[in-house]
Amino acid sequence: MSSDTLVDYELVVGLEVHVQLNTQSKAFCSDSTEFGALPNTLLSPISLGHPGTLPRFNQQVLEDGILLGLAMNCQIRAYNEFARKNYFYADLPKGYQITQHLTPLAYDGFIHLNLEDGTRRRVGITRIHMEEDAGKSIHDQDPYDTLIDLNRCGVPLLEVVTEPDLRSAREAYQYLSEVRRLVRYLEICDGNMEEGSLRCDANISVRQRGTEAFGQKVEVKNMNSMRHVQRAIEYEYQRQVELLQRGETIVSETRSFDAQANNTFSLRSKEAANDYRYFPEPDLPPIWVLEEQIAKVQSNMPPLPEVLLERFTSVYGLSAYDASVLCDQKHLALWFEHLVTLTPHYKQAANWTMGPVKTWLNTHALEIQQFPLTTKALASLIDAVQEGVLTHHQAVQSLWPAWLEAPTKSLHDLITELDLGQSSDGPSLEIMVEEVLLSMPSKVEEYRSGKKGLLGLFMGELMKKTGGKVQPAQASEMLRAKLEG
Repeated sequence: MSSDTLVDYELVVGLEVHVQLNTQSKAFCSDSTEFGALPNTLLSPISLGHPGTLPRFNQQVLEDGILLGLAMNCQIRAYNEFARKNYFYADLPKGYQITQHLTPLAYDGFIHLNLEDGTRRRVGITRIHMEEDAGKSIHDQDPYDTLIDLNRCGVPLLEVVTEPDLRSAREAYQYLSEVRRLVRYLEICDGNMEEGSLRCDANISVRQRGTEAFGQKVEVKNMNSMRHVQRAIEYEYQRQVELLQRGETIVSETRSFDAQANNTFSLRSKEAANDYRYFPEPDLPPIWVLEEQIAKVQSNMPPLPEVLLERFTSVYGLSAYDASVLCDQKHLALWFEHLVTLTPHYKQAANWTMGPVKTWLNTHALEIQQFPLTTKALASLIDAVQEGVLTHHQAVQSLWPAWLEAPTKSLHDLITELDLGQSSDGPSLEIMVEEVLLSMPSKVEEYRSGKKGLLGLFMGELMKKTGGKVQPAQASEMLRAKLEG
């Protein structure tokens, strides 16, 4: 299909994200929520729905729901009740799922996306509701049978439903990235899609550009990575446009994504709400959310990514890219924010955090909380370089690895021990500059003929000759004077 044809149609996407909460016990009983336990070992008569058992609500689920709702600028509902969503499947032993139907905990919210073209997209949040998870069907471990692991039954979820505000597969990817970052900041979910901590269903339709009416919606389920969500949406966009171009009707249905074939395939016709025969959960009383509860949760809310991004760009003067990298992980962002209270060199602090610090953390597979040097130590090193006590080369190549090996030593002691520090001895530096230029007469002629980029070559040779113990600005100025004099 030509790109011109696709341009005639607008993609419309809404996402439903299931956030698996990291509570110690399940939503309505005390069964463990441990990931990776032996199949069918984290069960009880309550999670299996045996006759005569009664659920009991886990209050941590409510607090996590309020926290996410506030972070997504939602209204928090005062009166909440649970409902039974009835359907029959092998991984749902009770024959129903406890969820919220008519009274979602949070509603009418939004988050902002900073798009790659520099614009912002406001994505409306229709609702966030509490519910329990079903078990897991495993299709790839037995050649003949589907295996069922019920450990996940009853694990608490928050389902986040957006308005149909996304207009590209890439925007959907960015939205999922933002949700993952947000739940990690709030520390209510690890955000790992591959382990099922985040699961996403996409509602996809297309319409002629310039029209307001939405097209027929198709839901794509069972996607376990953000990249798969993006690919599924891209495929559905093209498939639906091709159907319309042929004059065919788009069927409202539920589909799944085949990552190997890179296409979607039909699972079943789309269910309507009445197919589930919702009715109020008779074994759980309604929950009232008081203003005092909301205020308490809000007072404990950590700094959010959007707030930190704004601060890093407007107050510290960082680029949007640098701010985004630093804010990707909560504890790294907070570590950096403490660092810049100790040094006025914000850009250099960002470069050190994103460069040598993150490299060490990645190499050792550790988190910033386990980094051996303090923010005070790094600030002193940054200041030493900026004040000309050390060259950047000396700091990175010599002092940095030595300090990481002996983090209790002082900066002054290490500089002395390693015989570092810059030289500003004019006469001896001038002699070394002349020696460097005399050793490369042909390059000197090329420089004087117009190849000014060779200055870097001369600087490199001079740094080698001095062992890096020279102020770059002074050396550069002296080289230019000799070359152009």
